[in-house]
Amino acid sequence: MNRILKSAAFAVLTATAGTGAAFAQEVTLRFQHFVSPLSANPKHFIEPWAKKVEAESNGRIKVEIYPFMQLGGKAPSQYDLIRDGAIDGGWVIPGYQPGRFPEAEALELPFMGTKSAEEASKAAWVYTQKHLMDDFADVHVIAAHMHGRGLVHKKGPAIATVEDFKGLKLRGPSRPATLLLKKLGATPVGMPVPSFPEALSKGVVDGGVITWEMSPSLKLDELTDSHTDVAGDRSLYNLYFIWAMNKAKYDSLPDDLKVVIDANSGFFASAWAGRAHDTGDVEGRAAMVASGNEIAELSAAETDRIKALGAEVTADWIAEMSKRGLDAAALVEDAQAAVQVTRAAVPAAN
Repeated sequence: MNRILKSAAFAVLTATAGTGAAFAQEVTLRFQHFVSPLSANPKHFIEPWAKKVEAESNGRIKVEIYPFMQLGGKAPSQYDLIRDGAIDGGWVIPGYQPGRFPEAEALELPFMGTKSAEEASKAAWVYTQKHLMDDFADVHVIAAHMHGRGLVHKKGPAIATVEDFKGLKLRGPSRPATLLLKKLGATPVGMPVPSFPEALSKGVVDGGVITWEMSPSLKLDELTDSHTDVAGDRSLYNLYFIWAMNKAKYDSLPDDLKVVIDANSGFFASAWAGRAHDTGDVEGRAAMVASGNEIAELSAAETDRIKALGAEVTADWIAEMSKRGLDAAALVEDAQAAVQVTRAAVPAAN
C-alpha cells in the first residue's frame, strides 16, 4: 500500500512539474517617458531594455512602455509619480525640479561632460553611487546617465561669437544650463523638452540648447535655421537622467525576478542608455544636415571664452551650494574625477 501511495504521489509530482511555469508569478510593469518613441533613448535603450527583461524572465515580466506621459502627469512630476506608485517606473530628469536634487547638478555644470554620452553616463553612474543614492532612496534606481553633446539650435544664423547670445531668448533644460545662458547674455527660459516645439513656433523663444538626437522628433529642421556646437571634446552642457522603478514594486518581486532587473541595472545599463544617445546624435545630426540648415562650430578661441564664463558658473555654484551646507568643491572634484576615470575606456563618439 505504501508503495502504491508513493507511486501515486510521484505521478502527481511528475505531472505537475512540467506545468510549474504556469504557476510562476507573472508581473506587468508599466513604465512611461515624455518623448516620442522614435527618439534615441526610447528607440535604442528603453524599448530594447524592456524586451531584454522580458526575454530573460522567460516572459514572467511584461514591461509596457508608455510615451508622451500617457499614464498621466507632467514630465517634471515623473519622479513623484514613480515614488508614489502612480506608475511602476519611468525616465526622470531630476533637473526638471530645480533645487530638489542639488548634488546632481555637479554633473550638469558647463563643460563637465564629454561629447560622448556613453563616457559621460559611465561617470554619472560612478558619481551617483557615491553621492546620490540617498537622494533617490524612495525609488529603485536602475540606471543613471547623461545625454550627449548639448548645442544651440536657433532661428536665424548660427552663433559665431559670445556676443551673438546677447538678448536671445533660449530654452534651457536645467538650472546649470540656464545659469550658463544667463552668463552668456541670453535670456534663459526653463522648460521641459515637450514644451520646446510649441514655444519655438509661437515665438516664445528664439531657440534653445538641446541635443542632436532630439532634433528630428522636435522638428527642429523646420522650426530652427541653425545649429551651433562648441569646439573640442567637451560638451557645452550635459543633462542628467535616471531610469527608475517604484521601490515597493521592486521589493514585491520574487527574488528570481529581482535578479533579472538587477542584471539589467547599474553601470552596464547606464552605459547602454548613454550609448543610445550617441547613436541618436549621429542620426539627428545627419537629419539636420539633410534639411539644409546651417551647421556650425565655434572657433577654439570663442569656445575658450565660453569655457571661462562656464568656470564662473561653476565657481558661483560652489559658493551657493556651500552656503547650503554641501561640500560643493568636493562634489565638483568627484564629478571631474569620475569623468577622467571612465572616459579612457570608451572611444570618443563621432
